Amino acid sequence: MSAALRAEMPDWMRALPPVRGRLERDAALGAQTWFGVGGPAELLLRPADARDLAGFLAALPPELPVAVIGKASNLIVRDGGIPGVVVRLARGFSEIATEADGPGPGIVCGAACLDMTVAEHAAGAGLGGLEFLAGIPGSIGGAVAMNAGAYGSEIADVLDWAEIVDRTGQLVRLAAPTLGFGYRRSGLPPGAVVVRARLRGEPADPAVPRARIVEIRAAREASQPTRARTGGSTFRNPDPAASPLRAWELIDQAGCRGLVRGGAQVSEKHCNFLLNTGGASAADIERLGEDVRGRVQDSSGVTLLWEIKRIGVPAGSSPDGAA
Repeated sequence: MSAALRAEMPDWMRALPPVRGRLERDAALGAQTWFGVGGPAELLLRPADARDLAGFLAALPPELPVAVIGKASNLIVRDGGIPGVVVRLARGFSEIATEADGPGPGIVCGAACLDMTVAEHAAGAGLGGLEFLAGIPGSIGGAVAMNAGAYGSEIADVLDWAEIVDRTGQLVRLAAPTLGFGYRRSGLPPGAVVVRARLRGEPADPAVPRARIVEIRAAREASQPTRARTGGSTFRNPDPAASPLRAWELIDQAGCRGLVRGGAQVSEKHCNFLLNTGGASAADIERLGEDVRGRVQDSSGVTLLWEIKRIGVPAGSSPDGAA
């Protein structure tokens, strides 16, 4: 890097240690998200492995914001981008291994592994109980962080432990009961990055989980806009005490199916999905979501909560306005 470019960097960036992975300043993120929208990362880190990540986080000023984007499937990156550091795990976090010992048979997988890949690997190894992962578009790290679930199961049901690198750079293994799982949430420490997890399975004839994966994929294809630019389920289903209806039913009853704002649209196939129809901004998508929340509130009295994570700052905002 030239001396001139280095001189333009903020002080914290000039003080960073070398990494074996990749560091990129003002890195475009929009094309990396499933919605295809959003501004740049002030600094994007793709660490080589957990040790590389740990050394980097240990050297960061503690007040500096750190965000993790995973496969960016359930995410809106706002148009002004993300201040501070964005971490994205890739090749060094994609190993999968079958374990016969420990608390029972299971799969140990890196946080960058696709949920679908883990489901298929488990089935091939003769392990059942992980087929639901085939219905979740994302990676294992994100699935642990949000207690992802589908088709009657969730991560909390099958997780033995998760390894994290915390904000101080320490590698820590956390047993599942310590994570305080709830509906689409976990109690991970602030700023922690999931790097590896162990998921337990049950011995099965490989043909049985493989057949179930085929069923789940077909059901998802039939009911969801899987070929569109979308971010998965937009809103959490409400607590049954608040409403017996699911989020999509409340949205439909509020007349939001097909609703449009700019280049964003509520899916007509499954109205708990928002779509980028081709020219949407992140602001279009987020504002459409707020339109939907407002109409559902007026129609039913139910306040829908976002399931999709929204990070970064709006276009034209300073880093001080970070979400």
